[in-house]
Amino acid sequence: MWSLKSRLMYGMIGGITVLLIGFDLIVYNTISHAMFKQFDSSLQSAANMMSASVEQDNDKLGFELEVEMMPEFTGGKRPAYYELWRDDGTVIRKSPSLGSDDLVRFTVKDKSHTFKSFVMKNGRPVRVVAINFQPKIENDSNAAYKSQSFVLIIARDTGKLLEQLRFLKYLLLSVSAGLLALAYAVARIVVKQGLSPLSAVAAQINNIRENNLKSRITGENLPDEILPIQKQLNSLLERLEASFERERAFNANVAHELRTPLAGIRSIIDVTLTRNRNAAEYRSALSETLEIINNMQAMIDKLRELAKIEKGQLLVVAKLVKPAELVNKCWRLFSDKAAAAEIVFENLIDTNLVCKSDQAGLSIIFSNLLDNAAEYTNRSGKILVTSREIDSGIEMIFENTGNQLTEQQTKAVFDCFWQGDISRSSTGVHFGLGLALVKQLVELLGGNVRAEASKDMFSIHIYL
Repeated sequence: MWSLKSRLMYGMIGGITVLLIGFDLIVYNTISHAMFKQFDSSLQSAANMMSASVEQDNDKLGFELEVEMMPEFTGGKRPAYYELWRDDGTVIRKSPSLGSDDLVRFTVKDKSHTFKSFVMKNGRPVRVVAINFQPKIENDSNAAYKSQSFVLIIARDTGKLLEQLRFLKYLLLSVSAGLLALAYAVARIVVKQGLSPLSAVAAQINNIRENNLKSRITGENLPDEILPIQKQLNSLLERLEASFERERAFNANVAHELRTPLAGIRSIIDVTLTRNRNAAEYRSALSETLEIINNMQAMIDKLRELAKIEKGQLLVVAKLVKPAELVNKCWRLFSDKAAAAEIVFENLIDTNLVCKSDQAGLSIIFSNLLDNAAEYTNRSGKILVTSREIDSGIEMIFENTGNQLTEQQTKAVFDCFWQGDISRSSTGVHFGLGLALVKQLVELLGGNVRAEASKDMFSIHIYL
């Protein structure tokens, strides 16, 4: 593929070439037309003058002027020629310069001048004018000859004219070639200077490494056409920087979330091995260890689900689903924990409401939202699920009391491993992946999700 420099160079030179060719053709044709017009005008004047001097006396024709004595018709370096013939083609008179040759015969319209160019037998190029006329009758008694018409042809050598046109052609070609060479040199300089901002941008990009993604491409002295590229590249760098930061934060969070339960398992084992214990104590230690392992397994399962969604490996099968029934089914997993905390649960979704979506995906979404609500609702608090139809589909709202998050913290609830300090210290079993998984799944199903926090209420709004 051609470089941008080559495209600009060839485009400019090609355009200039086309313009020069067009200019040369216009100039050449205009001058050529003017020169031939002037030449033809001279021929026409000579033909009018000679035809006007022709007299007829009975069946004899003669010129009032001594045409044969004119130098141009007798010969010379660039002679002229004339020939007079009847309508039937019979030659009556011709110039001495023709010798034994004849001028070309062609049809002439009445009382009009006809011009043609041709090459004589001796190789001389000529321009010819022919006129059909009726000569003057010397004696009016010769009425029988009044209706007779004759053809007069006058030819002049066009060698000098053609030489001038050839010179004009070579002059235009030479000037055009010189202008093209000059245009090429100027175009190289202009294109090089014009592309120098791109080279400067490329040099800045080349200096950016994974350890200095905070660097940005400066927009100083950049032309307006490159500024959008600079802005988009900086935007890309911001996204890359954020992605790398998320990756580093993700690695740190995974390490933390794995170290904490592993430390718990190690502590239980260390304490258990300090002395001999009975079967019930060993069973209790193993039960605590199994609970920690189950929590770790849940975290790994959620990470796997997130990875599948990001890779596009999660299969979506859309079918008609009743959200009210599905919410009640998912709530059964958390009803005992809610009852122990005296939490009231209300599902106010219309039982007749139907939506077309992936049931398995909605089950994961509802389960994570209800699990999150059951975990963070205050004792004797309330969880409320409602819905309403909107223009683009339906909106479902999961609300719970006991909110302790600020408005700024609410913006981060969908980030992986994000947990409020209070939430982290109060549970010890949540890893900050549930709402991140909810967001990914909702977007996979073609919807969107947002969180709101008021003085005492926290709510998640899902739009499908």
